[in-house]
Amino acid sequence: MASIDRDSAIAIWKKYNTEESLLKHAYAVEAVMRHYAKLNNEDADEWGVIGLLHDMDYGQFPDEHCVKVKELLEKEGLPAEFIRAIQSHGYGFCVDIEPKTQMEKTLYAVDELAGFIYACALIRPSKSMDDLELKSVKKKWKDTRFASGVDRKVVEDGAEMLGLTLDDLIKESILALREVGESLGLNKIA
Repeated sequence: MASIDRDSAIAIWKKYNTEESLLKHAYAVEAVMRHYAKLNNEDADEWGVIGLLHDMDYGQFPDEHCVKVKELLEKEGLPAEFIRAIQSHGYGFCVDIEPKTQMEKTLYAVDELAGFIYACALIRPSKSMDDLELKSVKKKWKDTRFASGVDRKVVEDGAEMLGLTLDDLIKESILALREVGESLGLNKIA
């Protein structure tokens, strides 16, 4: 069971961040993490909190991302395994903490992907997650000019860590994000 509830996690997040787009990203990653926790018969609340807090140091400390978070979350009393999981999503580009657990590997794989899928939904005529399909995301995936800040190799490596195809990772992430599309500011198709 999660040692911190969602409302407390949101309060911690907001203590260090004010940027609405970062909060939407946190909610998107939270939703995908919850979805994967359920698929793996794990604690969805725990995985969701990890997803929610994963970028909490980025707003104030972008140059210390995945490093500063340790200090901040220790101050907030979060357990070491939560902190390690959050830090591990920066493996290979800002920390050397390799994702080992299923939760850590999932966070590593879906962080950038959640943002990418959100961007794909935003450019649709419907501006909705409800009619977004795998083929549309894959088409944009191949266009390196689209969402050029997304490190596609990280997502691909994450899928491999999880033993999933990229297609399966994308499909499940789309399903997870459909559940929260409206709360992310996307349209609901009736």
